[in-house]
Amino acid sequence: MGILSDNQQKEPLHYGEVFSLWSYLSAAKGYDASYQTMYNHAGDKDLKRILEELVQGIKQESEEIEEVLKINGVVLPPSPPERSIANSEDIPAGAKLNDPEISAAITMNIAQGLVACSQAIGQSTREDIAMLFGKFHMNKTQAGSKILRLNKEKGWLVVPPLHK
Repeated sequence: MGILSDNQQKEPLHYGEVFSLWSYLSAAKGYDASYQTMYNHAGDKDLKRILEELVQGIKQESEEIEEVLKINGVVLPPSPPERSIANSEDIPAGAKLNDPEISAAITMNIAQGLVACSQAIGQSTREDIAMLFGKFHMNKTQAGSKILRLNKEKGWLVVPPLHK
């Protein structure tokens, strides 16, 4: 076990790496529950498809992080319960999130995730951890492109004042 060894998995995680992995997993579990709830509110089929893809991606990323944390003896953050499926028509209009609100929340979450991944990459000394967050960063970049395209197509994109 050494800092410069060739076998990354035998090197210890430093506190920053542990915190990045643990907090990313904790946030991912929260987004998983949020996106499941948003799915119940969404009416647009393309938005629902993106939400399904996001939930699937979160589950895959979570499994990878959980494996690393378990191997390194770190207790996992709590998981919220799975959300049940509901019909969006059964949700009263005043209590229902509308599709542009859902899309804006997803966009914000992806942007925050990109920053978190970049920070984790920058503080990592283990190359496998940096690469893991690099992969997550690329996943978020692709998801961000999809939601941007959807926002433009549906007319949901709110742009700041343009400077000429």
